[in-house]
Formats: sequence, structure tokens, C-alpha cells
Amino acid sequence: MSGVAVAFFLLSLSAILGGVMMLNASKVMHMMLSLVLTFISIAGIYVLLSAEFVAVVQILIYSGAITILMIFGIMLTKHDASENHKKNWRNLWALLGVIAFGAVLFFGINGLDISSSATDLTTNNTKNIGKLLFSNYIVPFEVMSILLLVALVGAIVLAKSDDKGEGTEG
Repeated sequence: MSGVAVAFFLLSLSAILGGVMMLNASKVMHMMLSLVLTFISIAGIYVLLSAEFVAVVQILIYSGAITILMIFGIMLTKHDASENHKKNWRNLWALLGVIAFGAVLFFGINGLDISSSATDLTTNNTKNIGKLLFSNYIVPFEVMSILLLVALVGAIVLAKSDDKGEGTEG
């Protein structure tokens, strides 16, 4: 077995392990750390696929920013930290569902031939993404930035209106 296959196996195993640990953890912060393990493992798989740009974005955006936002959201909301998760038959059904989904995916992509449509993405993929993003897709890029700005302003307005509502109750 080659080194790439061993690395892929280990990264896949750690991604699955992080997901399972997240589902079985009883504390919310432990769930977040398990999710970070899954995100970093997926970034490693992207590196194996010669998609370094996507791997760096995965680490910066998901493992960094999204995780920090989730942690702040957890810390700033009221939740019962001593909530006990009951283990019952749902876990067995979930395991069977995951196994069935994995089998469907395996048999669905087992005989798939994608070599005819594949292009050489291993050289200068970040440069090619930048050229496409700022030449062919500049209008959707700018529209997306305006949409994110409107969403940010809307979130601020909603947060301010919630603060005013809390102060008037007595």
C-alpha cells in the first residue's frame, strides 16, 4: 500500500472518529473539539487531492472562524450543561443508517470513471482559481459581498431590537 493510501486511510478514519465522538460527547465543548478534528482531517484529505487552496480555506474558515463563532454562540446562550444524553435504540438505528449510506455511496461510485473529464489541477491551482474568480466571476463575487454586508447589517439591527425589548420588561 502506498504512502498516499495510508495517509488517506488515517485521515478518513480520524474524520469519522471526530464525527462519532461529536455525536457521543456529553459536553458541548467536547463536541466542538471533535468537530475541529473532523474539519482538520478533511483539510488533510484536500491536501492529498492536490487542492491546497481549498485545504487552507477549510482550516481558516471552518476550523478557525466557524468554530470560534459556534463557541461564542454556545458561551453566550443559556443551556443546561448537565443535560444527560440517553443512549437507546436510536443509536443502533443511526449506526445502521450510516452503514447503509456508506454502502450506497461505495456501490454508487465504485465503477465510476472520471479520468476522461479530469483536468490537471495539480499545477498552479490557486493561481487558476484567482484568475477565474477575478475575471469570469467578478460580478457574482461582488454580489455575494453585498449580500453578506446586508446580512451583517440585518443581524446588527435584529440584535439591537432585541436589546431594546429586554430593557422595557420589568
